[in-house]
Amino acid sequence: MIPAQESLQRLRDGNRRFVSSIGSGEMHLHLARGVELTQEQSPFAIILGCSDARVPAEIVFDQGLGDLFVIRVAGNVVAPSQVGSVEFAASRFNTRLVVVLGHSRCGAVLATIEELQRPKENQSINLRSIVDRVRPSVEGLLRTELKNDLHTLVGHAVRSNVRASVDHLRHGSALLENLIRNEGLMVVGAEYSLETGVVEFFDGV
Repeated sequence: MIPAQESLQRLRDGNRRFVSSIGSGEMHLHLARGVELTQEQSPFAIILGCSDARVPAEIVFDQGLGDLFVIRVAGNVVAPSQVGSVEFAASRFNTRLVVVLGHSRCGAVLATIEELQRPKENQSINLRSIVDRVRPSVEGLLRTELKNDLHTLVGHAVRSNVRASVDHLRHGSALLENLIRNEGLMVVGAEYSLETGVVEFFDGV
């Protein structure tokens, strides 16, 4: 079992390597590692991230096969299936770090802002379920001066949405609450910058 703080440092170090290698083409597949993993896995971190194609966690953190247990959903929202996936990995693999990874210019957050300002009549019930989970993170911000600056509003809303997901994981599962209280599980928030490649950890570190 790898302690949460050590896991967090691995992600920081990996992200620094990723940022320094952007544009150099230094991406490797470790096929031999894949053979080792056919029988078991022991991921050192659980990443709940957005499905955005520009934010693949394994590449962003420069990690290989078997290193990360990745759950991806638009807007990095938390629903029962995501909670269950985190519970599964934390209890089955003794993984002690959970990172909710949002990112700049998140389309799900922007779609929620647009929906709150100009509701769409024929939106899919499934898409609405994502918007409805992001909505509480955005509604309060729209009652401030941020509503006049879309770029800044989206930036604040991304952070608010990550914090909401972190809070849900910390307090929406008896199993995870027990692991946090007694087994050293950490749940932290982070944001990936599409512009620079840097991941900033900002909640629960």
